Amino acid sequence: MAEQLNPDEKLQLITRNLQEVLGEEKLKQVLQERELKVYWGTATTGKPHVAYFVPMSKIADFLKAGCEVTILFADLHAFLDNMKAPWELLELRVQYYEQVIKAMLESIGVPLDKLKFVKGTDYQLSREYTLDVYRLSSMVTEHDAKKAGAEVVKQVEHPLLSGLLYPGLQALDEEYLKVDAQFGGVDQRKIFTLAEKYLPSLGYAKRSHLMNPMVPGLTGTKMSSSEEDSKIDLLDKKEDVKKKLKKAFCEPGNIENNGLLSFVKHVLFPLHGEFSVKRDPKWGGDKVYTAFEDVEKDFAEELVHPGDLKASMEVALNKLLDPIRKKFETPELRKLANTAYPDPSKTRKGAKPSAAGEEAELAPSRLDIRVGKVISVEKVRTPLKREPRRVEPLDPPEGSSPGDRVFVEGYETGKPDDKLNPKKKVWEKLQVDLKLSGECVAQWKDQQLMTKLGPVTCKSLKGANIS
Repeated sequence: MAEQLNPDEKLQLITRNLQEVLGEEKLKQVLQERELKVYWGTATTGKPHVAYFVPMSKIADFLKAGCEVTILFADLHAFLDNMKAPWELLELRVQYYEQVIKAMLESIGVPLDKLKFVKGTDYQLSREYTLDVYRLSSMVTEHDAKKAGAEVVKQVEHPLLSGLLYPGLQALDEEYLKVDAQFGGVDQRKIFTLAEKYLPSLGYAKRSHLMNPMVPGLTGTKMSSSEEDSKIDLLDKKEDVKKKLKKAFCEPGNIENNGLLSFVKHVLFPLHGEFSVKRDPKWGGDKVYTAFEDVEKDFAEELVHPGDLKASMEVALNKLLDPIRKKFETPELRKLANTAYPDPSKTRKGAKPSAAGEEAELAPSRLDIRVGKVISVEKVRTPLKREPRRVEPLDPPEGSSPGDRVFVEGYETGKPDDKLNPKKKVWEKLQVDLKLSGECVAQWKDQQLMTKLGPVTCKSLKGANIS
């Protein structure tokens, strides 16, 4: 197909559905001379979920346009980003990402022989690259490094130096992978502009940057590996897909922050060119749409009901996920998934706890913390003389309901204890690290306390203990 396209048609295919392009004139110039070289990188942290089909469908576009595409498994970045991937799990997670992303690409008909797969540590530990990291760190200010990673690197009260290195390494990858353009989400924009600013200072060419919009998750916010209710895992069973779609944010007529409509626009239409909505005959029966704008218009006018959209999405999603599930039925890949992402709440019975085991034993997921509702407040008189102190309640995110679970980011999947054993002093040991940040965000060891709608906060007690 690429041979039949002229440069303008290739550019249209490369840039369709993108939110922003930096350096479009440079792209046009390259396409007049040869095929474009593009790379997409993914830090091997949490498990990839269905939102990864958004960049996968764009990679399919790049290949149709004749681009030479490199996929980078950024294992070193995963470690630098507040150690989201422990060093001892890096290799296993790279293997998992490679298997699952190849399975995704195969499920949408992308030929793997047209792609180049690279692991970050295969070249990022070389003498030349390391020297360039030092050269770059002598030019980039702390302010610029922190600003560049603000939407990508995990933000904590006391950031590690590793997080400041992250944006610079991503900039250098453009030179070491010898590409014309880097592709990523619009949340990477500040890293892209840092690359444009500083690479020429090292004597390297300024690259173009292609940015996808951020697709809302099932709760209407960004789809995230760390927020269980916002995402559908690539290996979720059909009944889990149905259950999660049933709870998805999808108000009648509301097209804002609608993760289902976004998925139809950015994945299903680019891949299939159409979308079939299943409807009861009394509401007009099934309808096949050949333009996303018509789906959006009918949903806005309530001609497509949220229930119909969810049912149709369920069918389309399962078609994409079935080949991936099938591939991971083998004992080898099941073992890989379990060892790359071990359950932190599980420890071997009777085993003497190691340092890691003790940490798992004291995982905050053992606490069953819920949003409550204050019915009444009364002043209590007490004869005891105490120093006056300020006390404030913690505030869950707006829209929370009594009974919503409060969890520590990164510990969403563990099962709470039915009853805490007072002799083990689990609460006492965990409570020591419950504090409010300088921005009044509730945290446990610098990890945010959250509900499915966002972080738990306090009005004014900065740095206070939580009890």
